[in-house]
Amino acid sequence: MGKKKGLLDLEKHFAFYGAYHSDPINVLIHVLFVWPIFYTALLLFQYTPPLLRLPHLDLDLNLAFLFASLYALFYVAMDRKAGSLAALLCGLCWLGSRTLAARLGFSLGWKVVLAAQLFCWTGQFIGHGVFEKRAPALLDNLTQALFMAPFFVLLEVLQKFFGYEPYPGFQARVTASINADRKEWQASKQKKVS
Repeated sequence: MGKKKGLLDLEKHFAFYGAYHSDPINVLIHVLFVWPIFYTALLLFQYTPPLLRLPHLDLDLNLAFLFASLYALFYVAMDRKAGSLAALLCGLCWLGSRTLAARLGFSLGWKVVLAAQLFCWTGQFIGHGVFEKRAPALLDNLTQALFMAPFFVLLEVLQKFFGYEPYPGFQARVTASINADRKEWQASKQKKVS
């Protein structure tokens, strides 16, 4: 399967996000903190009212289910193999957050979410400020950064440890695009300094 266009253009999304994450320590920080951000966001959304009730399954589908499903479908549409693994992780995050939300209750649950989100976001901003020395991608494209972050870190891990490529030549084209973007960014940064 080759390159897709438009919203499902994984190469474009990955290159955009990758241009902001080239420092290995910053990438590691993101690998460690992005999925917990996703998980705890779902945990908070577990306390929203149901959008749909399935009484025969004793299940209420709320914003947590909607977001987990949208992310999962988006990832599978971009790349069937890695996207299916990402979709499984989204489903596990939804199921885990549902279970934890029921145990914690809203009174404690939102405090856990707040603490985890502050910790993880602080870590990521430190990663960008101290190691990457470049503002986060979300400052240039919030939607793309928030949607791509979990899939990006998963693809990073799959590529690094298993040599995974969604299709032949993907990594080479993405790397060339990232290098071009970073060179352009460095030039514009240098121009501002002089």
